Amino acid sequence: MKTSIISHFRHTSLSIIMGMSVLLFSCKGGADKAADDEDAAIKAQTPVTVTSVNDSSMVDYIDLNATSAFLQKSIVKANAIGYIQKVNAQIGHFVNKGEVLFTIKTKEAQAIGNSINILDTTFKFSGENKIKANQHGYITQLLHQQGDYVQDGDQLAIISDRASFVFLMQLPYELRGYVKDGQNVQLSLPDGTKLTGMATSSMPTVDTVSQTQSIVIKVNSSKSIPENLVAKARIVKSAKNNTASLPKSAVLSNETQTEFWVMKLINPTTAVKTPVKKGIETGDRIEILSPKFSAQDKIVVTGNYGLADTAKVKIVQ
Repeated sequence: MKTSIISHFRHTSLSIIMGMSVLLFSCKGGADKAADDEDAAIKAQTPVTVTSVNDSSMVDYIDLNATSAFLQKSIVKANAIGYIQKVNAQIGHFVNKGEVLFTIKTKEAQAIGNSINILDTTFKFSGENKIKANQHGYITQLLHQQGDYVQDGDQLAIISDRASFVFLMQLPYELRGYVKDGQNVQLSLPDGTKLTGMATSSMPTVDTVSQTQSIVIKVNSSKSIPENLVAKARIVKSAKNNTASLPKSAVLSNETQTEFWVMKLINPTTAVKTPVKKGIETGDRIEILSPKFSAQDKIVVTGNYGLADTAKVKIVQ
């Protein structure tokens, strides 16, 4: 009887110990599963950075080509029949109005020589005609050299009038409404020089192929600028002050760029797709016309590409 009681006690104790072991294992398994679920939730969160809408001044502009040119060119002509004795002109040199460019000795003087002066020393006859520049400018063409025989009226050189120096901007005709006479235009030369010009007039013709109209831009610059230099002319299309804007990276679009949206945070860990209507784009920012975001709204700026309409996110610095 005693032995039976001891055996029963041992069996009961063993059952209790095994039950506690199972219970402890189950608790440990449940805790491990909860930890795994928590790790999976954390891993499902996409790391992102956020920004807010700012009020800023924005300008929408277009860049066009503008070519330097001299609108007026003066032709230097011979005023007598004879031989060119002296040439004081060189291509590319700047000359002043009244400066002597050529000296021509007439054909008769060349034939007679100093015979007249020998016969009468009081008669100062040289037979030389001096041809002067009739305006300030640059010698762009030199057609005759010393010793050449020329006829009366022959072209000797061409002077590009410095006062007529302009830039001709090629403006597509559909943008004609954005440029008015008297409007300031910023020019950027290839060497980085910035100039401010003024649109003064427009050419009365349009290029047949490109359908562009030449706009005359007058500039004031002490720097010598060569002809046919291509500069970038910036035309302002529209400008707004204190308008809501976001970085370009915050605004997403479809493949055809007909729909635009941002990922807005509705709580610290959830971002939802919010359609937007954009306005001016300039630099690295885009104007947001609608909806009206508040300064407290948080918009995903990096890590937003490929997110679902509702996505779990984790804000990082």
